[in-house]
Amino acid sequence: MIIQFRCEREHARRWMCRETLRVNDQDVPIQIAWTATADARPAGLEALFALERLVLRKGKDSGADGVNKLPERSPTQAGQPDVVVDFTSAARDPRCSARLYLRPRFNGVAGENAALAAILAGDLPVIEIVNEADGTVMDRGHPSAEIAAGLSGGLDTVMARTLTMLAVLLSGAPRLVPQLAYPTGAAKKPAPYVLRGLAVSIAKEIYRLCCYAPHWHVGWRYSETADVWRTGDLSGPAWKVLGDPGHRFYADPVPIQWQGRTFVFFEDLDHRVGKGTISAVEFDGNGPVGGVVPVLEEPWHLSYPFLIEHDGELWMIPESTGHRDVPLYKCVRFPDKWERHSTLLSGLELADVTITQHNGLHYMFGAWRDGTGGYSDTLAIYYAEQLFGPWLPHASNPILMDRATTRPAGNFVTINGSLWRPVQDCSTGYGAALGLAEILELSPTTYRQAVRHLIKPGPLWTGRKLHTLNRCGALEVIDGSRVQPKTAALLSGFRSRHQSPDVAWSSTMAKPAARR
Repeated sequence: MIIQFRCEREHARRWMCRETLRVNDQDVPIQIAWTATADARPAGLEALFALERLVLRKGKDSGADGVNKLPERSPTQAGQPDVVVDFTSAARDPRCSARLYLRPRFNGVAGENAALAAILAGDLPVIEIVNEADGTVMDRGHPSAEIAAGLSGGLDTVMARTLTMLAVLLSGAPRLVPQLAYPTGAAKKPAPYVLRGLAVSIAKEIYRLCCYAPHWHVGWRYSETADVWRTGDLSGPAWKVLGDPGHRFYADPVPIQWQGRTFVFFEDLDHRVGKGTISAVEFDGNGPVGGVVPVLEEPWHLSYPFLIEHDGELWMIPESTGHRDVPLYKCVRFPDKWERHSTLLSGLELADVTITQHNGLHYMFGAWRDGTGGYSDTLAIYYAEQLFGPWLPHASNPILMDRATTRPAGNFVTINGSLWRPVQDCSTGYGAALGLAEILELSPTTYRQAVRHLIKPGPLWTGRKLHTLNRCGALEVIDGSRVQPKTAALLSGFRSRHQSPDVAWSSTMAKPAARR
């Protein structure tokens, strides 16, 4: 198979430099067919991109960077293409005989200007891959913007995810095309947009000098009847905050009752190091008792400690995307001694792995990434007859690209015979809100879900974010983020060194400021 990209010569960018596209684990060659400019770009755009490169990206390259010269990989050099991907807004060349002619669209419009207009309106666009022969939308996705710094960063993310979608589409995997609404908003002029973005970036740098960011914290409560799954909101008993030292944050709480004791496991990240480990704290029916116990550390970052009971043993699958695998650890002494047992999947980034059993099979859900684009917009599912595998990919992997309904946010639950899962809604930023999704169909070849409730931070859970939900018996846990001044962290550390652990817990928990 030969793929041809149709691109505008006067607006050549680094993302066009690739010579191959990875399809079905093979590198498929790419031709470049250069065309004349169909639509002029905003005046001064490249100068603004250069300014962002200097200030926002500290000189690092981006796929949106312009290039002066690209290698000529024309049809005469490698034969006629089987597939044409037209990134322009120009009319299709009637002489083209490719069996498949595809055109990406951004909020329903073709061409780079459409992608730029969406970003300038304040959001990344919905991406569609359209078959020009009959106008069929063959796939659709909405990328997340965690790493999309500025206008050039937004364009880089959009084009990276467009290539991701093309590779999957050309692999022949059946697509489960989601219905996604286009973002609305009027495009702004590039210069004020970029300058405002640079000002915000500088303000964030100043903020990081004064505060630890982001600073996640764990919320907990005991509730027999008014849990989030029953109410669809955060109402009920008041949420309390698990105290932390200030220079470390706690996130991704997972409660478990084992051997007659209840512990909450969580990511424990030291801001001064920037690497997460797994820790735990015991709960006695009234709240946390004792101090935080270190549980698991590796040379790479760990988070999201998914726990599962199997054959009378307790197992953990922490997020390990930095090591590009899905590991399985066995508990050899509860709660603080774990040994690596096996690797369930390797050579991939799969975040926040969460497993459920359905119709006789184990299903593994995770936020998948192919090395580019956002971290929270693409869902992959694997299935196996046994926990230890072998794990096989769903026929439609990656299942969907939608920043609002993809990334796991806690354990599956069964309500009136239906399977549900919490999802992160990253529409307005990573971990900004929680969705409660009902799974309508799940098999090795099919998948459908529908988000029934959206839960955001507010008076009942103050802070800017909300991205994990779990429960064990009457104990319910969530997490979110708050402002954490570095001076407050230093004072907290001073107090903890001069108090017993029990006093430190009670004084920290008593402070209303802990729930800003």
